[in-house]
Amino acid sequence: MNPIESVPHELRIGEGPELHLGISTCPNDTFAFSRLLDAAMQPGESTLDTGGFTWWIELLDIDELNQRLLAGEFDLAKTSFHAALLMADQTRVLPVGSALGFGVGPLLLAAREGEKPQNPDQITLCPGEHTTAHLLFRLFYPDSTSVRQVVFSEIMPALQRGEADFGVCIHEGRFTYAESGLHLAADLGNLWENATKRPLPLGGLVMRDRHAPATMAAACDVIGRSLKSARQTPNSALPAMRRYAQEMDDSVLMQHVELYVNDWTEDLGSVGQDALTTLSEMAQQVGLGAAKLRFFCGETGI
Repeated sequence: MNPIESVPHELRIGEGPELHLGISTCPNDTFAFSRLLDAAMQPGESTLDTGGFTWWIELLDIDELNQRLLAGEFDLAKTSFHAALLMADQTRVLPVGSALGFGVGPLLLAAREGEKPQNPDQITLCPGEHTTAHLLFRLFYPDSTSVRQVVFSEIMPALQRGEADFGVCIHEGRFTYAESGLHLAADLGNLWENATKRPLPLGGLVMRDRHAPATMAAACDVIGRSLKSARQTPNSALPAMRRYAQEMDDSVLMQHVELYVNDWTEDLGSVGQDALTTLSEMAQQVGLGAAKLRFFCGETGI
């Protein structure tokens, strides 16, 4: 059995009204939520303040998160911002928990050095229809190749086996693809930055707007305290990260955190909101079903 499959992907912690939370297994999420995950693994030993809620946490692949959120599941969840655009009429983007920044974009990898996506006979693997990685590929390489959606962890192995020509790589693989004999065809994040001069918004936390502002604020407080604690003592988050990581080397895990967890993760702010507005406008231009996002800005206003 894969050791990742043997660890619990469904956890509960706390007492009170239930909040169903979905997060991904990628290191930046398990880092940010490490205090909640550790407390849920050892509930009898935890003194964590859960904000008066029972947190029902599920850890999933990002594409499954997107699909289940679009299907109406979860009270709050980490989601690709592409998927968030499709459910903007039902959710609010929370100020905490986003992956946003410069130099953080997905990489377009090639099985063979020097090749570029240019005809429909070529195959590009993407990590899910509603991922921001797929959206970026569509924005910068429209109508270039045939696209197949697979679980993100299968993309690099499939390229190594020669089952596809290109793959959009997310998560830890961006640091190890060269060791796997793969080649960089394009940095999709650089293409975004050159086109927009803005940080790239990859994914973030959204919450159903059926919840009262006070509930949203309390949830943000719990998540924010977990994230701040992890940033203050990063090594303490390693056990939670290791449980779900595809790449088990601690230095690679921390490289991932350093890349995707920053001040915008603690507070999306006006810069983040502006970047998301730009993403929405670009998606609309290519007919990818975008809507205007709404942001949670505190108990007194949304």
